[in-house]
Amino acid sequence: MPETGRLPHSDNRRLWRRLAVGSLLAAGFSVLIQFLAPTPVGAENRNVRALLELVDPDHLRVCADPANMPFSNEQKEGFENKIADLLAEKLGRKSVRYVWYPMATGFVRNTLRANRCDVIMGYPQGDELVQNTNHYYRSAYVLIYKKGSDLDGVDTLSDPRLAGKRVGVVDTTPPGTSLTKAGLMKTAKIYPLVVDTRLVKPAAARMVDDLIAGEIDAAAVWGPMAGYYVKNAPEELVMVPLLKETDSSRMTYRITMGVRPSDQEWKRTLNRFIQENQHEINRILLEYNVPILDENDRPITE
Repeated sequence: MPETGRLPHSDNRRLWRRLAVGSLLAAGFSVLIQFLAPTPVGAENRNVRALLELVDPDHLRVCADPANMPFSNEQKEGFENKIADLLAEKLGRKSVRYVWYPMATGFVRNTLRANRCDVIMGYPQGDELVQNTNHYYRSAYVLIYKKGSDLDGVDTLSDPRLAGKRVGVVDTTPPGTSLTKAGLMKTAKIYPLVVDTRLVKPAAARMVDDLIAGEIDAAAVWGPMAGYYVKNAPEELVMVPLLKETDSSRMTYRITMGVRPSDQEWKRTLNRFIQENQHEINRILLEYNVPILDENDRPITE
């Protein structure tokens, strides 16, 4: 018989199990209440929410492609690298730490979603793989060709002067639809959409090389990519934003930063950074010859 006032061993284990489960449930319920409760104005509640997120408070952890100029590379020469430096400085982070992964299938899953990093510096608005911040620039696909050629003045893919010309275009991008409708795909040169840029040049770089070599007459390519290679080309090239297309192809896009859906306080922090530092962000973009547009399609030049 057990001693008076003591429980048998099996009963004792059951009691402690119930107490432990009850404590865990109580703690979980308390955190849930804090998370779901309406947010009062004030820093204390924001700090509680921030603690529930997975963002590194000391270092800016950036998900980036190691060889994707002009956006980013391991030498940190891209404009997204420079914007990340600015972000870290303004937020008082000790350093910028990169998780490198090619910008191809699996990029988000193996970086941001795996909690290995906390922000993708450039991501199109509306993509469901990430939660978007407010956009920090808006750009367009552009047409590039040699200055002084018989294409001077062309600003739309339906211009008759492009008939019979060999136009470079990246596979499955919006300009391809316009080229098809204009009957230009028969002579177009198609460049692959996804490549490992650690092994081959980005499409925009190869387009500019081919344009200079006379292998193509013009190229329709995403403006932020084109601008950098046009600026550094050995011959003067014309770069015209495709803003006058009359078909249904969308040529302009807003670019945001991408974060995890759960990181609401982090998103607000990044939105404040964008709002307070837009002029300096624009300056970095313009240094890389990125064609940036306001909401009325007017070029931003400062």
